[in-house]
Amino acid sequence: MTGADHQLSIVLKRITPLMDPAQGQVARRSFVPACGIVMRSLFQHQAPDQGASANQGRVFSAIAKIHHIFFVSLASPETIAMKIRLVLLYSIVFHAGAAFPSNAQSHHFIPSVYYREFTSAVAPILHINQGDTVLTESVDAVGIDKTGKKVAERGNPLTGPFYIEQAAPGDVLAITITSLSLNRDYATTLNALIPKMMEKKMAMKTWRSAKLVKWILDTISMKGTAAPQFERLKGMSLPLHPFLGCVGVAPEGKGLSSGGTGDCGGNIDLKYVTAGATVYLPVFHAGAMLFLGDGHAAQGDGELNGDALETSMRFSFTVRIIKQVAAAMPTPMIEDADHLMMLGMAKTLDEAMRAATMKLTAWLQLEYGLDQAEASQVIGPAVEYRIPKVAATQVEVVALLSKELIKGLKKADDGK
Repeated sequence: MTGADHQLSIVLKRITPLMDPAQGQVARRSFVPACGIVMRSLFQHQAPDQGASANQGRVFSAIAKIHHIFFVSLASPETIAMKIRLVLLYSIVFHAGAAFPSNAQSHHFIPSVYYREFTSAVAPILHINQGDTVLTESVDAVGIDKTGKKVAERGNPLTGPFYIEQAAPGDVLAITITSLSLNRDYATTLNALIPKMMEKKMAMKTWRSAKLVKWILDTISMKGTAAPQFERLKGMSLPLHPFLGCVGVAPEGKGLSSGGTGDCGGNIDLKYVTAGATVYLPVFHAGAMLFLGDGHAAQGDGELNGDALETSMRFSFTVRIIKQVAAAMPTPMIEDADHLMMLGMAKTLDEAMRAATMKLTAWLQLEYGLDQAEASQVIGPAVEYRIPKVAATQVEVVALLSKELIKGLKKADDGK
């Protein structure tokens, strides 16, 4: 048995309980060969000093991602060809992992304590290096874990802090979410809109009487249905889009509430912070002190219930350090396969939109050497905006730019 075959057998034993018969025979028959494709890709690019046990966490993250492709994001058996293409693409992505240090490790960390503040004043729960992969989990915003047990107080309890070796003030930390999945079958939200979305005469009375209600999450079809007490909503199902609401590092100066957002990141509540996305944050303290959490099964723009569909989450991430660029590089920045995104925060919508737009302009100038006039011709015709959150004291606006649009531009250091 080859190393890849042995490793595959170990991981498949752990993922077998997920192989529900309802998932379709064609998909189930194709799942194991697809895993094999990625396994061999991983082992072809594994450094000689990495044993199978050191690579298990990274491998399991890969298999979990393939499982999501086969049984969640593309549930129909008729789309097997598309699934195989996605798996092949995913194996190519793992080829790029060879760029990480050859001594990169995998960590499977189960948290037992949670914090409701982004801060440098608490002890790290784990020390990791650039290129390491961490597989961990979070509780929901109310403090309830995957088993339904309340283990923390309400207010976005965070998993962390993770201490990143060699990260120093002035650096930028790139946090890539490598996998993310629901780990329970329900979420909660509030049964009212936030006061600023209602008429003043009824706003506070309605908000004070708001109650938590449960949504049922179908993790196979990836659809959510409203609480049974809403009789007239029985025919409605909502596509689920799991993501992390909180990604942040310890801020400069005093700590930041886990419901707040700042230059350090925080409670960003942007649906694009999901598997495959990278969040770029400036480092203010040695080790960065990284926190993550606040899993959402779905959320509309603005988070107008005050809560999203709040749930616990299982996820993995890796980090990269970009040395001494924080002064020039606009952050917080989010990137996925399709978009580059800049986060703006302010007391008003106009000011937040301006902040996000100015950061996007600054990035185009830094990355491509464009002047103001040239940057305006990229942003004006093509920019998109999202409003992740208006429920807090600050409004957030995210400016999105298509990477397809700018792929033909020359980088500033490439010459013209």
